[in-house]
Amino acid sequence: MTRLRAQDTNLCGVSAAIAVIDGKWKTWLLWLLESGPHRPGELRRKIPRISEKMLTQALREMETDGLVHREVHDVVPPKTVYSLTEFGRELSDVLGPLSDWGHRRLDRLTEARSAS
Repeated sequence: MTRLRAQDTNLCGVSAAIAVIDGKWKTWLLWLLESGPHRPGELRRKIPRISEKMLTQALREMETDGLVHREVHDVVPPKTVYSLTEFGRELSDVLGPLSDWGHRRLDRLTEARSAS
């Protein structure tokens, strides 16, 4: 369902953006790729609970959505490197304020639990 929503041109802008980053791993992958190109094995080590299948699926979807560039080097064994595209960096930049808001929300939740 989410992949269909990501391709729907009749959504409001916020829904269109959320459809692209929806899922458990995509925001984490965006955050990791902000620091520079990574090989799949590096990403997998930095997200220990992600399966190989889910990592591959998330990266492919992000590539299809224009957020990630996949570069395959012609060596043996093949070397694949993922990096953010300019469009992916733009998304990452606009997610910064949302992340700040999320941290403030978590702080409020912590304060509320401490007070009760």
